[in-house]
Amino acid sequence: MSASSDLNTVDRVIAEIADYAVNYEPTSELALDTARLCLMDSIGCALLAMDYPACTKLLGPEAEGTNVPNGSRVPGTQFQLDPAKAAFDIGAAIRWLDFNDTWLAAEWGHPSDNFGAILAIADHLSRKSRSDSARQIDVSNVLKFSIKAYEIQGVLALQNSFNRVGIDHVLLVKIASTAVATVMLGGDVKQVENAVSNAWLDATLRTYRHAPNTGSRKSWAAGDALARAVRFGMNAMKGEMGYPSALTAPVWGFQDVWFKGEEITLERKLDAYVMENILFKVSFPAEFHAQTAVEAAFQLHDEVAHRLDDIDEITITSQESALRIIDKTGPLTNPADRDHCIQYMTAIGLLKGVLTADDYEDESAADPRVDRLRDKMVMKHDQRFTDEYLDADKRSIANAVQVLFIDGSETEKVTVEYPVGHRSRREEAKPLLLDKFRANAGRQLDDQRVEKLIDLFSDQAVLEAMAVDDLMDLLVTGSE
Repeated sequence: MSASSDLNTVDRVIAEIADYAVNYEPTSELALDTARLCLMDSIGCALLAMDYPACTKLLGPEAEGTNVPNGSRVPGTQFQLDPAKAAFDIGAAIRWLDFNDTWLAAEWGHPSDNFGAILAIADHLSRKSRSDSARQIDVSNVLKFSIKAYEIQGVLALQNSFNRVGIDHVLLVKIASTAVATVMLGGDVKQVENAVSNAWLDATLRTYRHAPNTGSRKSWAAGDALARAVRFGMNAMKGEMGYPSALTAPVWGFQDVWFKGEEITLERKLDAYVMENILFKVSFPAEFHAQTAVEAAFQLHDEVAHRLDDIDEITITSQESALRIIDKTGPLTNPADRDHCIQYMTAIGLLKGVLTADDYEDESAADPRVDRLRDKMVMKHDQRFTDEYLDADKRSIANAVQVLFIDGSETEKVTVEYPVGHRSRREEAKPLLLDKFRANAGRQLDDQRVEKLIDLFSDQAVLEAMAVDDLMDLLVTGSE
């Protein structure tokens, strides 16, 4: 859509997002069932992150010692915060260990990041309603808004590659959460358009995801986007103006500045496609393009681990996206660097047969065998892997690993087309996701509360009927 001379004409993409956010009613049983799993998994990831001081040091009120009446709870803490700060905290915690769900297309990202804003606003509104003797907000609303946020972020990612022009994918989190946050606050289509147009103006460089600047900001960038989204929604509800041609304005619009005039598109009608097809990180935290490489490495562990000195070469065959973003050689300076290096993750899988968040820490990285294995790795591209990665009916994330030994012998070339978190393996993943949640939640909560939460997340109807603030109160730790 080209910019119109009518200053009141809203860019089509912004208008479609706003109409969907306000008027769409999710009914897909598959999407609602998957949203329940996503909420459980995201909360578990946030609770696990409480073990890491690099994360927890960023959490809590902006002014130490303050408490916000009817404020939003942050799982794994005692904090009750302004919804914008709570959105930052919840989002940063969910994302910190790179263990939350994923969406891969021309752009990639983590739609579960949006729970930071959705939970913060829903909890605040539910507490406010309770204090006003009104009906609380129930979890069914959280699930429905998550379907919308996932869809907005994921469909924008299908054909629009923001990373190719240096923009961080958290822009899409910002846009999606801005849309649903404004609706949750009571916004109409016009107010959502105003808020979302402001979000489009907030593109951020992804410098902190790449050497030589890879750093911890990549773990809190989504939280920052969520806090901005909540503020954009609140401002829109106060009557703050929007920018109707934020995308298409000549010279200064998003498309001319960032995309050299190329059009931003919505590849498909907004519905529930993304939630239905979301990718879970089930058994280990690893950037998703490497998940199947790590699964392949696990399969080879028993055959390889006792012959490390006999290895001549390790071949990893992958898709184009993995080669572009997580193919790294040379020094890896911190956990943020290591969990985005396919060679590092595959090396750990070959060495240990398992991969945990602790394996990205300095102590594990200091094992000299890791870098010796990395030095023997060769990356290759398979066009079929790339084609089927982009195929809407397949959405595979294939990798293959093969180890060649000095004596000329070799292992089987182990190819894994679909990770366990893929829709095609959903039934296999469900009990593993419950196990993952039980382990993650058990790091912060007593056994009785963990099992109560397991029971809740195992019963769709009971969970949906629960007030959001009651759920969030079950996640509180520490003392006021």
